[in-house]
Amino acid sequence: MQPEELETMTAEELLRWAAEEFGERLCLTCSWQKQSSVLVHMVSELRLDVDVVELDTHLFFRETYETRDALVDRYGLRLSSPGVITVAEQHRREGPNLWERDPDRCCHIRKVEPLLEALGPYGAWISGIRRDQSPSRAATPKVQWSERYGVWKLHPLADWDEKRVWAYIAVNEIPFNPLHEAGYRSIGCIPCTRPISPDEEERAGRWAGSDKLECGIHVERTTHV
Repeated sequence: MQPEELETMTAEELLRWAAEEFGERLCLTCSWQKQSSVLVHMVSELRLDVDVVELDTHLFFRETYETRDALVDRYGLRLSSPGVITVAEQHRREGPNLWERDPDRCCHIRKVEPLLEALGPYGAWISGIRRDQSPSRAATPKVQWSERYGVWKLHPLADWDEKRVWAYIAVNEIPFNPLHEAGYRSIGCIPCTRPISPDEEERAGRWAGSDKLECGIHVERTTHV
């Protein structure tokens, strides 16, 4: 399949192609934001047997866990969660409130390292990245090779905008994180997430007041198909 062919595929077409191409070695990661809701529903509607990997930092909002439970109940998800050290153990090893002193280190411990472990059995990873979320994601291709994780990264929603995400959720009556309705357009860990105003960028509420734009999971040199 040529890169230009993959780029013209709809989200559903790309998911079908990936399921045929990678079979049991395909997974979907979820952090229970609105993109997770869309992709979980889409995979279910397409009747694809895709493993769902939960990226739980143990620092999520209560509403985030409630959203996960609602999606698990509705779609009968079988979740796998990579191991992550407890917050108490992190305090002992790194000192208290690492997210305040060195958020990159905190994200590496609680997100990047667990994901490296989780992706071990897989050849391809479905993520909910969209190009319109932030300048750092504007050039995201729909399919790219990840040297860091040794898998193909798939972004079925790369060319969707936020309005389209919400329209899909509304039409299909999909459970979604209620914090999105309280000004949290992008939702991460409690200490590093704040609500934003409508005129700010979608991810402006993540690590606000710093120059940090990404948790680190999606930061690497990558090669397009």
